[in-house]
This record gives sequence, C-alpha cells and structure tokens, in this order.
Amino acid sequence: MPNYRRAFVAGGCWFFTVNLLDRKQRLLVEHIAALRAAVAATRRDYAFAIDAFVVLPDHLHAVWTLPDGDADFSMRWRLIKTRFAKTLPKTEPLTAVQIAGRERGIWQNRFWEHLIRDETDYARHVEYCYINPVKHGYVTRVLDWPHSSFHRDVEAGLFPEDWAGESSTDGDFGERA
Repeated sequence: MPNYRRAFVAGGCWFFTVNLLDRKQRLLVEHIAALRAAVAATRRDYAFAIDAFVVLPDHLHAVWTLPDGDADFSMRWRLIKTRFAKTLPKTEPLTAVQIAGRERGIWQNRFWEHLIRDETDYARHVEYCYINPVKHGYVTRVLDWPHSSFHRDVEAGLFPEDWAGESSTDGDFGERA
C-alpha cells in the first residue's frame, strides 16, 4: 500500500478536492441539505473555518483553516463523508473489497489537499473554488451557482457580485475530461 505524504501544519490553511466515486452521479447537489448537515455537525464537533466552499454535482472544492494546535483535516473529511453517506439509501453497486471492508460506494477513498503557502496562493485557490462551476459549464456567471460560499463573500464585501463577469467554458483548465 502506498505511503501517502501529507503536510500536517497545526492551524494551517488547506485547499481540498473531494470526489464522488462515480463521477457520473449528481449526489452532492441532489442531497445538498444532507451534505450541509454533515459539514455543520463536523464543525460543531471539531471546529474549522470555511474560507471557501463550492459543491458541484460530483465533486467539491474547499479552503479551510484549522484552529491553532490542530492539523487533523483527514478526520474531519472522514466524518463528513461518513455522515453524508449514512443519509443515502444503500443502492450503489459494491465490489467484494467494499463489502468486506464495510464501505459504501459513494466517495473516492482519498482526497487531494494542498497546503496554502501565502496570500497569493490563498487568493488563487479561493478564486479557483468560485470559478469552478463556470469552468465545468454549469453556469456562465459565478453568481448563478447556488452551492458556493461566494454568496457569503459577496455579502461580506469581499467580492463584487459580478466578479469574473460573464465567462465561457472554452479553454484548457488543467483537469481531465
């Protein structure tokens, strides 16, 4: 089994990408209330700040800052994934390995994380979260995607309502099709 290397910096700030196992599913937006409840319950039990969050049908991106002295983002993601999965009916096909491990076939086993290095890196990743629904062709304006903390940041005066303007989805954005 591979030995994954993760940067554990107490009180650090990270960018995350978390995917459904079946990328053709739309579970995250179809069950957005359950996902929000899973995140809220996890934040109640283990605090963290949500700097940015965007939920798409099959994956999500987030920027979190953990409390001083705490670097355990993996446990938080495990709790969110488990809590969300428990709200869904058990209809997904399972492999023998998933059955033996008492797993659900909802989430990819792992997630991708990046330790934010500085203010420029932070701004770039928050903006990546917010432009992602446009990049994937779900909307042409960031403001039109409902499942994003962009709306909170507009209300707080951190972004103008028309940030990024009207955009097309033409171009190579660095993700596999």
